[in-house]
Amino acid sequence: MKAYKFLAGDGTGSFSRHCWTLGEWVEADVDPCRAGVHACRPSDLPYWLGPALYEIELDGEIVETGLKVVASRGRLTRCISAWDDEAREAYSQMCIARAAELATSAADRLAKWAPPPTASAGGPALLGFIAARIAEELGGLDAYVDERARQADWLVDRLALT
Repeated sequence: MKAYKFLAGDGTGSFSRHCWTLGEWVEADVDPCRAGVHACRPSDLPYWLGPALYEIELDGEIVETGLKVVASRGRLTRCISAWDDEAREAYSQMCIARAAELATSAADRLAKWAPPPTASAGGPALLGFIAARIAEELGGLDAYVDERARQADWLVDRLALT
């Protein structure tokens, strides 16, 4: 199964601290959120944003959960170089604009959710969360999920993912 994995800039896992090497298989027992090779489907991307994005091949036992995929084996197949400073900034700006657009419709209720004026104030992960939370405040959980799907679509299109 092809999926995606965000890593720190030095290639280490954000939670596991495992140092990944392109092309090398990693094996682990599958226990979502505790053990296994964790990865994202395209729809999961906004929930797991990080500095570096890789395509990963998953094999063996694969468990699909609400916001991630966990497998017993995985190997990085390529770095998604399109997820660069320019793309992170563009995503951040899109989220700032979206949050502002949503907040304008109920400024009195949503003042506490105003996005920071610049992307550097929180980074793409926080800015996507803020836009989604504003949507949730306006329309409930379905609106949050819809906003995250909108963000995922933007990422898939911008990064030319499948």
